Amino acid sequence: MNRRTFIRTLSAGLIGATLPSGVHAAIKLSHQVRRKPNMDAHIRDYLAKIEHFDAPHPNDLYLDQKRMPLLSSTLRRLLKVQSTVGHGFFSLISIDQAIHTAGAYPSIGAFTREELDFLEMLFYKDGALYGFLGEKPLYKFTATIPVKDAMKIPGTGNYLFKGQSVQVYETIKKAIGPELILTSGVRSVTKQFMLFLNKAAQCNGNLSMASRSLAPPGYSYHAVGDFDVGQVGYGKRNFSRSFTDTPVFKELVESGFATLRYTRTNNFGVRFEPWHIKVA
Repeated sequence: MNRRTFIRTLSAGLIGATLPSGVHAAIKLSHQVRRKPNMDAHIRDYLAKIEHFDAPHPNDLYLDQKRMPLLSSTLRRLLKVQSTVGHGFFSLISIDQAIHTAGAYPSIGAFTREELDFLEMLFYKDGALYGFLGEKPLYKFTATIPVKDAMKIPGTGNYLFKGQSVQVYETIKKAIGPELILTSGVRSVTKQFMLFLNKAAQCNGNLSMASRSLAPPGYSYHAVGDFDVGQVGYGKRNFSRSFTDTPVFKELVESGFATLRYTRTNNFGVRFEPWHIKVA
């Protein structure tokens, strides 16, 4: 079963012709579908993977262990670049800008040829090999995000794209109030690399496990408009399923102003992300 056939099959099997409206309806539907005794084995396996996203599964793709030191050195250099330019601005810089910054600061040190080849190899690798089934919004390794196209949101340290992203955020913020906070906005290829490599390192090189939590570089919709929200004072739990217990999430569902990118029955190969707002 190829990638596109699998996506069509999954969409038909999980969502059907008339998906009930609302996030809670989608959650209820996913449990109903999982109980079907004759469900295709591919879909059963798929559902198991996104339900247990932070565990290894058969056929997961691992980075060659010989390349783990390369992953570590590349990640350390990206983290040093982030520390130098600032966490907020790091979300906007391109790979070329990261390379320039690293070379300009002896405390960071220039990226090696091996590190750059490693990054480029990962960027152009088909995400479906990891199990990530979403489309790729960015096709260029050196894609840039013009600073003039982004707006820093006060009190958050994060940027949003001007226009539709800012409008959606302001609409949600006005409806829900001060308890809602922007937790992640625009992400450049560089920022997504840092997040993905960090997760891959935590997973001992299991790239499939990493991709169930984070879109591979080039595949993130944060690069074209999506953003994450959370409950003020909830910290890292805003990026866990417990976010669904917060007043902010309940208001999101009831207000009807937000659409989630990665529902419980999403066909991207990604865990349920109740905090990720679909814009692009």
